[in-house]
Amino acid sequence: MAKIHYITDDGTTFDVDAENGTTVMENAIRNNVPGIEAECGGACACATCHVYVDAAWTDKTGKAQAMEEDMLDFAYDLQPNSRLSCQIKVTDELDGLVVRVPERQA
Repeated sequence: MAKIHYITDDGTTFDVDAENGTTVMENAIRNNVPGIEAECGGACACATCHVYVDAAWTDKTGKAQAMEEDMLDFAYDLQPNSRLSCQIKVTDELDGLVVRVPERQA
């Protein structure tokens, strides 16, 4: 289990206990984190679960694969640390992960 810290665009923090094997997106939806829309339900077919991974965590979350990179082209205000939260699997190594929710989703 890992604790994920979601920071919304207004600075509100949501601390969520996330089970291993789930995704950062699933946990945001289950815990009503505002700004994560996840219109495709986690199928990597939209960019409405876009987050910014805190710089201290980018190595542990890894890089986006080709399909995710293609979908990120549709994200609003893309940054080098942009990821789709549906593609980040929760593991013990991600305990303390910080992600920021953009001002708006695509």
